[in-house]
Amino acid sequence: MKRLMGFLLFLLLSEARSLDLPTNGLPEFMDYEDLVELDSGNSFFPTENRRYQRSILNDHESDQVMENADDQITLYSYKVQSTVTSRVANTVVQSKVVNNSPDPQNVELEVQIPKGAFVTNFSMIVNGVPFTSTIRERTVARGLYAQARAKGKIAGWVSSNTLDMENFKIEVNVLPGSNVQFELHYQEVKWRKLGSYEHRLYLKPGRLAKHLEVNVWIVEPQGLRFLHVPENLGDHFDGIPVITKGKQKAHVSFKPTVAQQRKCPSCSETAVDGQLVIKYDVTREKKAGELEVFNGYFVHFFAPENLDPIPKNILFVIDVSGSMWGIKMKQTVEAMKTILDDLRAEDQFSVVDFNHNVRSWRDELVPATNAQIADAKKYIEKIQPNGGTNINEALLRAIFILNEASNLRMLDPNSVSLIILVSDGDPTVGELKLSNIQKNVKSSMKDNISLFSLGIGFDVDYDFLERLSQENHGVAQRIYGNQDTSIQLKQFYNQVSTPLLRNVQFNYPQEFVTDVTQNSFHNYFGGSEIVVAGKVEPDKLDHVESIITATSANAQLVMDTLTEMDGLDAFLSKDKHADPDFTRKLWAYLTINQLLAERSLATTNIDKKKITRTILQMSLDHHVVSPLTAMLIESADGDERMLADSPMDQRRPCCQGVLLSSGKKTAQSSIPSWAKPSPTMGPMSMKQAQVLVATPPPHVMRVENDPHFIIYLPKSQKNICFNIDSEPGKILNLVSDPGTGVLVNGELIGAKRLKNKKLSTYFGKLAFYFQNHNIKIEISTEAITLKNGLHTTILSWLDTVHIVHKKLFVSMKKEKTVNITLDGDMSFSVLLHRVWKKHPINVDFLGIYIPPTNKFSPNAHGLIGKGNHSRNKGIFQLASNMAEICLLISSDPLSNCN
Repeated sequence: MKRLMGFLLFLLLSEARSLDLPTNGLPEFMDYEDLVELDSGNSFFPTENRRYQRSILNDHESDQVMENADDQITLYSYKVQSTVTSRVANTVVQSKVVNNSPDPQNVELEVQIPKGAFVTNFSMIVNGVPFTSTIRERTVARGLYAQARAKGKIAGWVSSNTLDMENFKIEVNVLPGSNVQFELHYQEVKWRKLGSYEHRLYLKPGRLAKHLEVNVWIVEPQGLRFLHVPENLGDHFDGIPVITKGKQKAHVSFKPTVAQQRKCPSCSETAVDGQLVIKYDVTREKKAGELEVFNGYFVHFFAPENLDPIPKNILFVIDVSGSMWGIKMKQTVEAMKTILDDLRAEDQFSVVDFNHNVRSWRDELVPATNAQIADAKKYIEKIQPNGGTNINEALLRAIFILNEASNLRMLDPNSVSLIILVSDGDPTVGELKLSNIQKNVKSSMKDNISLFSLGIGFDVDYDFLERLSQENHGVAQRIYGNQDTSIQLKQFYNQVSTPLLRNVQFNYPQEFVTDVTQNSFHNYFGGSEIVVAGKVEPDKLDHVESIITATSANAQLVMDTLTEMDGLDAFLSKDKHADPDFTRKLWAYLTINQLLAERSLATTNIDKKKITRTILQMSLDHHVVSPLTAMLIESADGDERMLADSPMDQRRPCCQGVLLSSGKKTAQSSIPSWAKPSPTMGPMSMKQAQVLVATPPPHVMRVENDPHFIIYLPKSQKNICFNIDSEPGKILNLVSDPGTGVLVNGELIGAKRLKNKKLSTYFGKLAFYFQNHNIKIEISTEAITLKNGLHTTILSWLDTVHIVHKKLFVSMKKEKTVNITLDGDMSFSVLLHRVWKKHPINVDFLGIYIPPTNKFSPNAHGLIGKGNHSRNKGIFQLASNMAEICLLISSDPLSNCN
């Protein structure tokens, strides 16, 4: 092609993986009736009904763009459009540059994309000649590119040294009076960190733009809990972003005028050079997970809250070799001092530091008391970096300390064990062969230990640290050696500082659910999110079921989720900004990444080749630029070809993947035996509970609204009903058994208003106290709270959950019942009665059912307290005043009434 006089230069990550993305432009954000405007800096506060100045370019401003005589290139337009649908972000960057000079001009355009994002499409028009892109197998694409290069056409690649961005550069030669247009598509998945998602758009137009426009649409079916736009672009653009936010949708626009883009009123340089950051989180207070099904795929998001942290046994392994001298060591010490202060009282810790020798602050784990933390900080402050790097011995020392503590039974059986390695270089002392270090660590590490590796700078073999962590239930992260090293170290620690669950396993027992991604996870940390995806056959299923098993700080949990196949159809079909293909893209993203991780850990060539073939086929099927594919850019006639390829890092073997979460895939039938309780464990099944409302069977004592108590008398085979009039807020003692240490109290609530001159009362809260087990269970119409000593677990009626704690079994059915079984001999059922929210009189209330088969002691009695049961007393407090009516749980219901 004669008119093309330049070359294309850009980077795709060395691990780049991408997914298919539609190429059409995004329509305007116009039909969200529930949106309200927010202040760009404070989404947590009341909204302000104001709009900021839109980008309206008049003729005077158009002339001002060209006022600089030595700038003969006009950036006519610079537009960024981005949509986020259920964590899947699609971004399009468009630009048009005009050469107003009488001579040809070289034009360089640069876009920065977040690390981990995948370029999915690229097209451009240079001097009127269009170029489009296709995804090919790497060797095929390189062969076609070589043919074009032999004709004098060139292409190259650029490496990135930025913290969280990669460069995509284009340089072309534009003829006089002509222009160049380009359009770049990339895709990424939003991962939750420290309680929020961050969507970053790096804006670098390079010069004043006649038309500069950024639009971001966020669509989250779960609902938006908050949305916030920090002022990362600086005070210069304060107030220019416009935010509109609804319950499930939000729009952020940034449209500065030419005058607003200038660094100063008389400047010809643009001030637009930075990141537009949008932070948000979804609504998840009422249930732990969200299962979304659409277009033959499902995506399962899991981020439970209201759980007590699991105690940690943590070893910090710090490189203090000579290469750490200076700013890296200073920043590491500052970070460690803050991290040690963040340890909890129930945690245990120690510090191992190494150069050519290996030392430890303590040879055993010690409690994280104030005195121990202060002493550890003094030890770290005295470190003087010098010598070589003996990674092998340092890690083995840390593993030995944890293993020894475990063998001596010094570890809490419900705790988690972590090793955090901080290093800036390859081993230079001791074992030098990386594969041998990997084997030594793997063979010594017990299965309950997780290894997290932080590589500082670019001298460290990051690929080795990745493999080391992947094999041992952890992840690796590169830390950039600069003034922000301390902040980066602390941020990473914060992500793993709060383990809430361990041994988390997702199961989808239905036959027509297939190709499930990683479904077993070693740990779940607070503020993060676990994501699982798979395929479904819509024609053969009405719903998708999941069973999650996990261990918390004080119990074993089983959580059931049931989602209808067409649950999202109506929502997505009426929203033109929602990506209808987000489930497929997310499934492909997870699958390809996990295959790349498996490939890097494959131990035989046969396994590696098999995985390689699978990755290649998936990459081609899903239009993904992976380490096995490349993007070929060519003109319509095929005469001009360019290659979008990434060079191979000489420090790393080909095609290394990133393990996004530590864990593995397990068989769908591998549900733990304890998670499969017998249907008879609870006092009644759901069908029985529903029948009770109308006709109670003879084996159940029921307590219902206003409140009346029905007891079946076995000898007379009759039901006796006791009624009591009381006031809202009063606490009634229903069952008290000093012999077994069982107490059941109920707190009354009232109707919204009088009916027939009487205010009806109901049970709005029930409390169970099992004193011998130190377990309290409080059930309200909103939530279920379990307290075991210092540990608390809060559940919602929107979940179906089973909890196993020693001899206690709690089974909760979504929006229906809670069954409590203790020692297999005593059981209670609580039924939730929902009413229409806008009902003029009725309110939601609870019913309790107690079978006479419960093995209470001879001293068991049930009293309805009056008098001193004030609303200020706790629901777990025993009644001090004996009441008039006794509910008997014995062979003779009328005996022992006092």
